[in-house]
Amino acid sequence: MDDLNPNENSSAEELDAFAQESANEEESRLILPPSMESNRRQFLRALGVAGAGALVLPRLAGAGALVLPRLAGAAPANPSGKAAPSTKGAMSKTNAQKGHTGAPTKETHAELNDATKAQKAIEKDKKEPAPQRINVAIIGAGSQGRNLLLNSLKIPGVNYVAVCDIWPYSQKYSVNILSKYGQKVKAYTSYEEMLEKEPSIQTVIIATPDWMHSPITVACLKAGKHVYCEKEMSNTVEGAAAMVTAARETGKLLQIGHQRRSNPRYWHVYEMIHGPDKAIGRLTHMYGQWNRPRRLELGWPKGQEVPQAILDKYGYETMERFRNWRWYHQYSGGAIADLGSHQIDIFSWFLRANPTSVMAAGGNDYYKQGEWYDHVMAIYAYGKGEGVERAGPARGFYQVLNTTGWGGYYEVFMGDGGVIEVSEDTKKGFYVRDPGAPPKKWENDAEKITAMGVDAIALKVGETLRAGGRPKEQALGAMSEKAPHQLHLENFFSAVRNGTPLSCPPEIGYETCVAVLKANEAVAAKKEIDFDPNEFKVAKV
Repeated sequence: MDDLNPNENSSAEELDAFAQESANEEESRLILPPSMESNRRQFLRALGVAGAGALVLPRLAGAGALVLPRLAGAAPANPSGKAAPSTKGAMSKTNAQKGHTGAPTKETHAELNDATKAQKAIEKDKKEPAPQRINVAIIGAGSQGRNLLLNSLKIPGVNYVAVCDIWPYSQKYSVNILSKYGQKVKAYTSYEEMLEKEPSIQTVIIATPDWMHSPITVACLKAGKHVYCEKEMSNTVEGAAAMVTAARETGKLLQIGHQRRSNPRYWHVYEMIHGPDKAIGRLTHMYGQWNRPRRLELGWPKGQEVPQAILDKYGYETMERFRNWRWYHQYSGGAIADLGSHQIDIFSWFLRANPTSVMAAGGNDYYKQGEWYDHVMAIYAYGKGEGVERAGPARGFYQVLNTTGWGGYYEVFMGDGGVIEVSEDTKKGFYVRDPGAPPKKWENDAEKITAMGVDAIALKVGETLRAGGRPKEQALGAMSEKAPHQLHLENFFSAVRNGTPLSCPPEIGYETCVAVLKANEAVAAKKEIDFDPNEFKVAKV
């Protein structure tokens, strides 16, 4: 099989053999924690597409109700008891890890094969009318870009028309993936040229290195396109603010890629904490971590370097800086932004409050190359959140390490009535009730396990809190089988078509950006730094 040329007749075995051959050519691969590596295929497999209905769940930060896609046959449910507000689709108004440019791997082809099966199943299902087609372009077609590309192809009506990346290797690879679906696209190096020559584009997915998120997003919004932009929103607060302003001025949609905001496992935990049961009582402390066995350092296949003239033009002195952009100040916010932003975002979400201060320690103590800290340990303080039944402040500890993969990645929420652990890793997650807290009605229905040496209840969406067999929990359980990025993309495309509220609009992404980047300042200052509440707001022009 010719390099970078899978086709529609390729068997799963041929794709695996091709992927292995390609992987052997790599000089370095993305390093994942063992728990993440073993579950990667499971996360990214296609298990059906949400129907046209919607499940209404509580929204945060005063943004109204979040409407998640509902599986066919599941009755709508609203825990607040209020009717969901009607909205008009953004499409009708207009008649409308990042830049992880990694070489292909065996897992990528497994995802491609799974996505192909899902696509064929969609094409065979003629019971429902075809959804409105949306023309899509992707800018930044590396490993994370291809992850988003493959997950978006599981969504009916998504039609790619262009691929943009400064690395010809990534261009060609993504073009060949799309050709497998019969989607003929044009490849571009310049996003400006792409926007000029492809007026049919309605939405753009951006997965470039962080420093380019802001200028590319602003350009796409001003060109009249809806945008899905990977996190971290920007490696500067100013860049993130410009994105918020552009979305407001143009009236176009901007979804930031904090995909946990669309994950049923997290909505489930949110309800356990804030719902009628108040499963952990008063939320007082939080813990989160993302540990990797070594720092992510990427190489490239021999003979596939980006031409030096292109590197110079686009701001990269060397191929090494282009591939390992996460570790340089110019291009990223370091590990706390690359990984920590996912989980620090959850702290504020579940507390319904932004932090009031942060103290942090870290350094580049282990690795010789690069500029950013290889580890950061941060403590965030939070005051009393709006609308939250808390008698006092709360604190959250977060760490990101690149010298050990111990424990992988997860978050823990602790209160005076119990503890909940949750993660995108579906093998993790449990609930432990404090011995002094009253038992919950649903405990007898839930699976019992041992966690941290004590009796616990397995965190399973659709089982925990399932007393009475509530339709909402059943729907969330089915949705949780989908890949996390697919759910977040479904929310974005539903917003474009139907006006569904975004799970992570730019204002929320901005708040997380402010909180995360301040931790780097605290490391440098070697002291606790206070937040001004106005820092989390972008003034309306």
